Amino acid sequence: MNTKQIWSNLSVKDLERTTSFYTSLGFKSNNSRPSTELTSFIVGVNSFVIHFFIESKLKTALKGELANLKKGNEVLFTLAASSPEEVNQWKIEVENAGGTIVSKPQEFGDGYYGFVFSDPDGHKFNVFYMEGF
Repeated sequence: MNTKQIWSNLSVKDLERTTSFYTSLGFKSNNSRPSTELTSFIVGVNSFVIHFFIESKLKTALKGELANLKKGNEVLFTLAASSPEEVNQWKIEVENAGGTIVSKPQEFGDGYYGFVFSDPDGHKFNVFYMEGF
């Protein structure tokens, strides 16, 4: 099988809060049609799409329970940074947007630097710099 694209679908409690959070981080809107059930963003140079559905919509589609983000996480996204300084700037912007810093920026061996944050719904992201990448 050959697929044209892959994207993620995550659940949120409040679309307006989610839209505001990711817009303030500079994510590009992918909302081609107004919706009360979905907000969507395009991320990175490869235009990865992240859809955020209101919880009830995604629960219905899955026909089951959603992950309890207070106990774990369904996925950890990594956002590539160009430098350690950019990692530090991301931390400031995440805090200003209302995100939670899970682990502060730190080195992870020679040439690796990053931190983890969660959005207002508990979805976790890793902002990471890798020397030479």
